[in-house]
Amino acid sequence: MLDLKYIRENPEAIRKALASRKDTGPLDDIIRLDGERREKLAELDELRHARKEASKVRQESGEGRALREKIKTLEETAKNLDEQVGALLLHMPNIPQPSVPVGAGEEDNVIVRAWGEPKQYPFTLLPHWQLGDKLDIIDFERGVKISGTRFYVLKGQGAKLQRALINFMLDLHTSEHGYREIYPPFMVKRECLVGSGNLPKFSDNLYRDAIDDFWFVPTAEVPLTNLHRDEIIPPGALPINYVAYTACFRREKMSAGKDTRGIKRGHQFDKVEMYKFTEPERSNEELEKMVANAEDVCQKLGLAYRVIALCTADLGFASTKSYDINVWAAGSGEWLEVSSCSNCGDFQARRANVRYRPSPEERPRYVHTLNGSGLALPRILIAVLENYQQADGSIAVPEALQPFMGTKVIKQQA
Repeated sequence: MLDLKYIRENPEAIRKALASRKDTGPLDDIIRLDGERREKLAELDELRHARKEASKVRQESGEGRALREKIKTLEETAKNLDEQVGALLLHMPNIPQPSVPVGAGEEDNVIVRAWGEPKQYPFTLLPHWQLGDKLDIIDFERGVKISGTRFYVLKGQGAKLQRALINFMLDLHTSEHGYREIYPPFMVKRECLVGSGNLPKFSDNLYRDAIDDFWFVPTAEVPLTNLHRDEIIPPGALPINYVAYTACFRREKMSAGKDTRGIKRGHQFDKVEMYKFTEPERSNEELEKMVANAEDVCQKLGLAYRVIALCTADLGFASTKSYDINVWAAGSGEWLEVSSCSNCGDFQARRANVRYRPSPEERPRYVHTLNGSGLALPRILIAVLENYQQADGSIAVPEALQPFMGTKVIKQQA
């Protein structure tokens, strides 16, 4: 959530930022209603002062009763206006940092660095959906039979490869990158999604248990944001680094015919998520560290990748600066986004009321929050299957995963 005082004092700067995002946002309505609210509050102050002066001389007349009624009515009006402004603020996106490339869409994102080269193969490559079928490790038909389109079943070594990737990434982030592992609930309260910025704007993309008003998490970012909701983090405790595995649930409304083959997009998928609570002046430094942590996963898996700075119009709703990491998938011949790392500034902290005390003597301030995939499945699974396929149709297991898999090759079972 943006600071209302900042909006009030910098309307044109925010208007320009919204335009760079290709977003309108309810800026004009916020400014108008906030102005009305402030006028009512000023009028309330005058009436309360008049009532106080009247009470000093012990006047209790029809005029005094009329003052009380007018004050009560104004208080209700001001409260209503305050609620309207608060609701509109939840629909305002974050403000891009000055260093973010200005652009109109994905085509204006900037490649900032690359690692590795797409490998050349002396045989005809297969996409993962054909590999999975031939090796009997991905079952699309039964996934559809059980749950419908955009669902699949991982079987045998396919399921084990998924589990190996999750365990490998969790171990790497906790043992070498300084994160503390969290296993959060996969269902959360409504206010948790408001705190992370998913509600109310993205309600159509979320799954919900309507009876108890529980919401399935679209990412571990949601419960991790709310771990310290309504708390003041003590001096010296920042940065706090968390990493969590969760299943993720999204409606994934896609264009007809887009990404219909394979497991690239689904309503349920797994992800290992990195999350940081930091001091404001260190948040961009911590963002670069987070991106490096995600890159380390790709490097240890031997996967060629690109780091991309997102332009203003491609930023997520809560982000003030973001990098994507795309890995090369040889079989389907495309770059797949496996991580998006974002600095959200104090946007989520204001919504979830997460503050820290810089020192025992200082007043609390809002923390900055950062999140990033570390990495996302199933796309990293796709990259391993397609880049490590061999001429005989088997899959060589990357060295980093062999201790978790207990084998060096995935091949068709007899």
